[in-house]
Amino acid sequence: MAHKVMITDTVLRDAHQSLLATRMRTEDMLEVASRLDQVGYWSLEVWGGATFDSAMRFLGEDPWERLRALRKAIPNTRLQMLLRGQNLVGYKHYPDDLVERFVVAARKNGVDVFRIFDALNDLRNMEGAMKVAKREGGHVQGTISYTISPVHSIEAFVQMGKELAERGADSICIKDMAGLITPYAAYELVAALKKQVGLPVQLHTHYTSGMGTAAALKAVEAGCDVIDTAISSMSLSTSQPPTETLVACLRGTEYDTGLDLGKLADLSRTMTETRKKYASFEAGIAAVDVNVLQFQVPGGMLSNLVSQLRQQNAMDRYYDVLDEIPRVRADLGYPPLVTPTSQIVGTQATFNVLMGERYKVIPEEVKRYVSGYYGRAPAPINPEVQQKAIGSGTPITCRPADLLAPGWESAKAEVGPLAKSDEDVLSYALFPQVAKPLLERRAKGMGGKEEVAAAIAVALFQQQEAREKAKGSAGEPMAAGSPWKMFARSGLMTRGGWR
Repeated sequence: MAHKVMITDTVLRDAHQSLLATRMRTEDMLEVASRLDQVGYWSLEVWGGATFDSAMRFLGEDPWERLRALRKAIPNTRLQMLLRGQNLVGYKHYPDDLVERFVVAARKNGVDVFRIFDALNDLRNMEGAMKVAKREGGHVQGTISYTISPVHSIEAFVQMGKELAERGADSICIKDMAGLITPYAAYELVAALKKQVGLPVQLHTHYTSGMGTAAALKAVEAGCDVIDTAISSMSLSTSQPPTETLVACLRGTEYDTGLDLGKLADLSRTMTETRKKYASFEAGIAAVDVNVLQFQVPGGMLSNLVSQLRQQNAMDRYYDVLDEIPRVRADLGYPPLVTPTSQIVGTQATFNVLMGERYKVIPEEVKRYVSGYYGRAPAPINPEVQQKAIGSGTPITCRPADLLAPGWESAKAEVGPLAKSDEDVLSYALFPQVAKPLLERRAKGMGGKEEVAAAIAVALFQQQEAREKAKGSAGEPMAAGSPWKMFARSGLMTRGGWR
């Protein structure tokens, strides 16, 4: 299976989302954009995931303007985005008309490769976006959310790969969001996909468990065509394996990437300095966290959990919550832990521990999950938990989006003259409470830099406040207030939905 291996670098999307709370600003991306374009990557992941929300919410930036600026600065390399199927770049299902318009706009503004996944691996939630991306001339990367459970297997993943191919996928991505895939599992899965599906295969993994580079190398030996990496100064920990390491490992072999280590070293030095600007947002997770092997918790989920528990002066319950997460996951039918299911499982586990009773409090998002509004669970849900969550209610069995009314015209009417383009309407439709203030500031002629400075100042203040509170309140009981208030203070969840 000797072949040249290609590289997708995640430095402009997943790397800073994993390490720096998605806070990298467009101006810092543009500083290295032209040099990234000269490396010869198969693609650059630059958009999607949490970056859309975070650009507006924390940086005062328009994510569409970011995409256009990067497209202009990177004319020669494919630009890639992560699309959450029917969730698009949000945390809930959107109606089909918004899905279609979003994919069309993303393609028009510069996206070449659409990596489309669903948190439950429910293909019904993926096929709409896949169909539109294909129609618009995009590269459709059908994505398998890799996880480990009694109901997930190599055979099941290969069958999903076949079904993705039948729906028009141009390539298959193994999305290992928690860094769980072992080198030999990677070899077995890639080899099976190559033999039985016959499409190009790409591996995306995280270094959380410490197995990332080894898994990538075994995947290459099995015939993997493209590997996701991150430039070394933005790699490791909860990010991807380092680009330079993999390039050096394969250099002079039949898999040689052909990439210039000198150019990569130059980029790494620049990103070392850039990363320093965002030191206050560092996740603070060790270079290798073997807890992921036991609890299967992605790095981003760990950092959110730590934040929640610190807010409640409950860090002494950290391992209790970690122990509870696999139990809740089993109760809910073994969903892969990726947005938004990771938040759903993690929050329920935290409630179970801090309330002192399992399922004493069940958030609305968990009830909606149990009711089928996120899609089909991989395995049956624990009947006792279902009873506690929705009583005698009957879960839906149709595709969740079939129950949604069209959203474009209503969003367009609500946002009114603030929207100057279809992209503005889409931003509002997806995140109304975040997009509207951004559009209002723009209408007043205000830029984003004041908001950036304010956001950073607030974040630093909150972190200092949390540290002081932790020092002075060690051992105190959990803060009073409703569970909803508790999680609102954590910054992860509001009554209106997930952050």
